[in-house]
Amino acid sequence: MDPLPDPAPLASKLRNTLVRYHSIGDGEWRVAKKTKDATVWRKPSEEFSGYLYKAQGVVEDVTNRIVDHIRPGPYRLDWDSLMTSMDIMETFEENCCVMRYTTAGQLWNIIAPREFVDFSYTTNYEDGLLTCGISLDYGEVRPSFVRGFNHPCGWFCVPLKDSPSHSLLTGYIQTELRGMLPQSAVDTAMSSTLANFYSDLKKALKA
Repeated sequence: MDPLPDPAPLASKLRNTLVRYHSIGDGEWRVAKKTKDATVWRKPSEEFSGYLYKAQGVVEDVTNRIVDHIRPGPYRLDWDSLMTSMDIMETFEENCCVMRYTTAGQLWNIIAPREFVDFSYTTNYEDGLLTCGISLDYGEVRPSFVRGFNHPCGWFCVPLKDSPSHSLLTGYIQTELRGMLPQSAVDTAMSSTLANFYSDLKKALKA
């Protein structure tokens, strides 16, 4: 188990990585799934042998409220059907923490429940916010879970210029689920999970 990293350089590096992903040209992405709420693309990850996913959709609400529902905190467990528990293990400052969370089994339990320990950081980005994270090798792995690993992930949320009460939400996710899994099952689950994330989030914000 590694000690906890110094949060400031890790936060800075994480933000820079996400901003770089955000500048990747459209031609490098391939559409993986399209729903009324979101479009999901993917490209080979630079971090591991799977994919970097990009999801994007317009959400009817102000930026701060949307990000409060996504980042670690009391809202996330209420609406995110994939997340089954969440504990804040360490808090560095108001916008920076280490959290442990667990996810439900997926695809008729072909993908068993997973546990993650993530460093999470929320910061300003243009007129909106960026909330991002990366997994750490920290804390004991509980025996009933496979420990997954999130390579740099994050959500950009910025108000629409002509309609400030709506926000453009763009996510970058690259999750290494680990364990013995067929890659096709992982790819199917990731595209569906990201599309469902938008529809679940929209329902929660309207509730």
